[in-house]
Amino acid sequence: MNPKILVVDDDLASVETTIDVLEREGYELHSASGGRQALKTLGKEDINVVITDLKMPDLSGIDLLKYIQESNPYTQVIILTGYGTIDSAVEAMREGAFYYLKKPIEMNTLRQTVKNALEKQLLFLQAANLREQLDDKFGFDNIIGKSKNMLDLFRKIRQVAPTKATVLITGESGVGKELIAKAIHNHSPRKDSSYKPINCGALHRELLESELFGHERGAFTGATATKRGVFEQADGGTLFLDEIGEMGLETQVKFLRVLEEHEFTRLGGDKTFRVDVRVIAATNKDLETAVQNGVFRADLYYRINRFPLPVPPLRERREDIPLLVTAFIREFSKEHNKSLTNVTHEAMEYLKSEDWPGNIRELRNVLETAVILAVSHTIELKDLAPEIQNNAPLPQPTSDDSFARVGMTMDEIEKEAIAQTLTETAGNKKRAAEMLGIGLRTLYRKLESYGWLNKSGGESDDSES
Repeated sequence: MNPKILVVDDDLASVETTIDVLEREGYELHSASGGRQALKTLGKEDINVVITDLKMPDLSGIDLLKYIQESNPYTQVIILTGYGTIDSAVEAMREGAFYYLKKPIEMNTLRQTVKNALEKQLLFLQAANLREQLDDKFGFDNIIGKSKNMLDLFRKIRQVAPTKATVLITGESGVGKELIAKAIHNHSPRKDSSYKPINCGALHRELLESELFGHERGAFTGATATKRGVFEQADGGTLFLDEIGEMGLETQVKFLRVLEEHEFTRLGGDKTFRVDVRVIAATNKDLETAVQNGVFRADLYYRINRFPLPVPPLRERREDIPLLVTAFIREFSKEHNKSLTNVTHEAMEYLKSEDWPGNIRELRNVLETAVILAVSHTIELKDLAPEIQNNAPLPQPTSDDSFARVGMTMDEIEKEAIAQTLTETAGNKKRAAEMLGIGLRTLYRKLESYGWLNKSGGESDDSES
């Protein structure tokens, strides 16, 4: 398949000249008269190289570059610049542009620059493919991130994985704690031995102890046969205990003995079993507070907290959202037999603006729904939040000049604040959410609860002008 080149310029003569030169090289050429038209093409076509003018009336070359960096990170961008805009071209290089060319363009230079850009993209794609193969082998395939927080986390995983240290992974629900536990196991000398996960919060005490330590026949009602627990099954390997903060005090005592003595007895039995098991625990609770409240043993806490591994919530690493979005779109497109390749700028800004209380799990669910709903090759804002429309009447604030009055409930005050802010922003919900200090999805949920959204059709009004 021939490489695809997109030429973006509001100067029609310049576009025609560039296309004429590059068509002779066998490339598949596309053109756009401005930045916004280019976004539509990028949403439909898998473009290899974009050649764009720096100054355009609707969307600058820098803004187009930033969008491409987020949504198509391997696409190479060549900036065209006229006299007096060299500084801006240098800025574009800092933002990630492949190169810049001064107008009028020297055609041999253009040909060679495009060739070099395609070679660089090929190297990137080869490196990405190699990294995916290594990830599949070593267990980082589902942990995605380039933020400082995540790079620090990767460094710590690599440091602790080869050791025998007990690890305590902490973080909010949905941040991917079990993925990290698997990565530690897969990077350890135990990677070819058993990895056994168990959720301490899903089982009552007797059943949890049976799962952990096993039981002899007749140990309790329903114990009709001898059972090996996960400590026996994971001998020589790794045991992952999720939601360890839910473990009862009586079970904590027995668990601590295994950690310290490496031995245990089955329920209803007297034979001692010795095991070599590495324990990785995880919790979304504050265990220090649990210790102070007497619901978690201090000695067990200090024993499992020898190598703490805190995982940041998604709102603290928003720069990773475009990478996650790209990965989820690829995953769900394949799973649901769709051919999506991109998201619009408005949709990406919406995703980046959210607080994501459910973290990666919530983002993943939203993207799967969007892939299913999308009717084109590009995910749009309406695919992420079908209730977002622009033909609903603006809510009207009360005629009283005072913002809050004695006797108003907090819900009424909140509703009035939202109405006044939307009036101030002329209905631009993205700006209103920023002024109110809340996420855009949170604002839409509130508007829907007030009956201020029209779900009958139309486009979003939240793009930046």
